[in-house]
Amino acid sequence: MTYSTNFSIEELRFDNNGLIPAIAQDWLDGSILMLAWMNKESLNKTLETRNVHYWSRSRSEIWRKGSTSGSTQFLKGIRFDCDNDALVLSIEQHGSGACHTGEKSCFFNEIDSNSINKTAKKISPFSNICSELFDTLNERSINPLEKSYTNHLLTKGSNTILKKMGEETAEFIMACKDNDKDEIANEASDIIYHLQVALLHKGVNWRDVLTVLESRRGKNN
Repeated sequence: MTYSTNFSIEELRFDNNGLIPAIAQDWLDGSILMLAWMNKESLNKTLETRNVHYWSRSRSEIWRKGSTSGSTQFLKGIRFDCDNDALVLSIEQHGSGACHTGEKSCFFNEIDSNSINKTAKKISPFSNICSELFDTLNERSINPLEKSYTNHLLTKGSNTILKKMGEETAEFIMACKDNDKDEIANEASDIIYHLQVALLHKGVNWRDVLTVLESRRGKNN
C-alpha cells in the first residue's frame, strides 16, 4: 500500500470538533461495514501502524478497533472524497465482524416503502452481487428450504453438480457461437451460480476465489 508523497492530512477538512467521518469497507467484496469518526491523531496512528484507530465521541478518546472484542481491522487502503471531508477505509476485518452485535456489518436494518426491517440479514450489505449470491447459497445449506433447487443440488452431491456445470458450460459456448448477447449473459449467470454451488459443496469460500483474483491484480494477464 502506498500513499502519494504530496498528500498531507492538513488537506482534509475536519469539522469544528476536529473530526472526519470514516466509512469502513471490506477490501474484497466491497461490503459497507461501519461508520465511525477519526481525528488527526487517530488517522496518523492508523497510517503508521495499519491497525485502524478511531475517535470515540462518547468516551472522548482514541480507540483501536477490536482492542477489547478482538474484531480488529487492518488497513489495506484509504481514499478521501472530492470535498476532502470524508474517508473510505478499505480494510481487512478480523474476528466475528465489524458490528458490536457480532454481525459482519452494522448496516443490517433495511428501510422499505412500508416499514423498517430490523431483522439482521446474513448477506453482506452493498457487496457485489456474486458475494451476496454465495452468502445466500451458504444460508440455504445451513437452513434448507423445501423445494429449493440449491438444496436439491447439494443433497445430490458432486456428480449432479458437476454434470450441471458441464451442461451450462456447453450452453454458454453455444450462445457465444450464436452471438446472442442476451443468452450469453443468461448462460454466464447460470455458470456462476453452479460454480458457486460446487465451491460450497467442496468447502471453498467465494472469498478464497476473490483473494486469488486480488493477488493477481496488476500482473500481466
